[in-house]
Amino acid sequence: MAIESAHVKADVVEASEFVPLVEKYRVHGVPKVVINETVEFEGALPEDRYLAEVLKAAQS
Repeated sequence: MAIESAHVKADVVEASEFVPLVEKYRVHGVPKVVINETVEFEGALPEDRYLAEVLKAAQS
């Protein structure tokens, strides 16, 4: 999404190199997705569920 839209920003973080972020976001698995600090989920989701989470964050 970040590649396709200037309205979306994405960061990729190597968990073993950024322990404070791992602790802050309670990362227990990868991928860990945090959207606008309001919606978060772990693991690979099917595209429809991923989109549902993004839309939920947009409404927060």
